[in-house]
This record gives sequence, C-alpha cells and structure tokens, in this order.
Amino acid sequence: MKTKTILKLPLTAIEKQNLKRSRVKISEILNYSADELEVILNASPKRARQIFALAEFQTVPSIGIKFAEDLVFMGYYSLNELRDKNGATLTDEYEQKKGFWTDPCVEDQFRLAVYYANTNDVTKMWWNFTEERKKFRLENGYPKTRPKKAWHETLNENE
Repeated sequence: MKTKTILKLPLTAIEKQNLKRSRVKISEILNYSADELEVILNASPKRARQIFALAEFQTVPSIGIKFAEDLVFMGYYSLNELRDKNGATLTDEYEQKKGFWTDPCVEDQFRLAVYYANTNDVTKMWWNFTEERKKFRLENGYPKTRPKKAWHETLNENE
C-alpha cells in the first residue's frame, strides 16, 4: 500500500512517546496491523483500530485527516468496508448523523473514497467527482429527510 509521507494523526503525548520507544515513525503506522498498534501504542483495541483507520484513509489521494475522521465518525475503519458503497448514500447518511447538510465537496470526497476502495486508482482527486455529483443531484435531488440547517449555520453554535 502506498502511504503518504506525512500523515496527520491525533495522537496523545503518551502514544507519541510509545511510538518513539518502539522506534516506529508515524509514516510507518500502516506497516503494522491494528493488533500490533494496540501493543506499540499501549492503546485499547478500539483506539488502535481508529488510529490505523485514520492513517489508511489518508492514503486516498486528496483526503486529509478531517475527512478521515468523518469516515471513522460514520463507523468505517478500513477502505475495504467502503467497497460497493455509494457516495451519495453515504453523504445522505452522514448528514442525518450530523444533523445538518454539508458542503457539496464532502459528497465528492465520499465518492472518491468509494472509488478508490474499489480501484486503488491514485490518479483521481475528490474534485474529479464534482460533475458526477452535480448530475446525480440534478436528476435525483436529496432525500426529503435531509436536515434543513446547513453546516455553516452550526459553526458558531459550539463556541
């Protein structure tokens, strides 16, 4: 698996210390299984699985830590779990779970993640799926259950 040289991971100071003690660089995380990371990081199975997933999702071209975190938020822990999914459906589910509708480029990222999980094609970026999304939404629209509030209307609510 091709890995990015710079992975961003929300590691605690202790987890970073444990990596250093084991002489494992962050860029090498995907060389280990989640079970091995559990031991290296001295972390719970869930936490090790989460760290592995965040790293693996960032191997998708043009996908960063924020969207990787969104995929984990959705309950996905591997690219393999995204095979045969549908980017539009994932977007609809994401918006329901978040309680607000999101920026359209997020759907492009879901579409890319599914595409990459099925093809391993590193030549496509999320913006290569914009036209596909626009065409699909023009023809199919959004579900009636789509949240009414937009993501940008929620930005100041958490302050």
